[in-house]
Amino acid sequence: MGGLMVAVAAFAACSMAAAQTPEAPAAPETPAIPATPERITNPVAEFAGIDKITGRIITFDVYIDETVQFGALQVTPRICYSRPQTEEPKTDSFVEVDEITLDRKIRRIFTGWMFAESPGLNAVEHAVYDVWLKGCKQKSDVPAPDAAKTN
Repeated sequence: MGGLMVAVAAFAACSMAAAQTPEAPAAPETPAIPATPERITNPVAEFAGIDKITGRIITFDVYIDETVQFGALQVTPRICYSRPQTEEPKTDSFVEVDEITLDRKIRRIFTGWMFAESPGLNAVEHAVYDVWLKGCKQKSDVPAPDAAKTN
């Protein structure tokens, strides 16, 4: 029986030593970095505008670095980014909006980013007209400025 007690005591001592020995720290896992989808640069920005007097809402396309007049406002997109259709939508455009005043002067009323997913965030709110970004497109039914000049 003495041999059995020695074996049990040895087993208990080994178990306690193993429990008290700190485990080696696990190798740090490298965090998974999600693949960042590339932004798509588009040649056309699509806007919507409302004339608050008539209540008429229209949608219009503007080529990058071109200016389109909506009422007394001149809208000029400088860049228009979107993401692939397989990704979460995120469409933004850097836009400049000028107002033509009653005395025919041009006054900048907005310069900044517009976000299609949050139209109320940076839409242009004017006394008569509101303008907001609807999206970015690769093509438009409106002829490109270069094509219009050559015809």
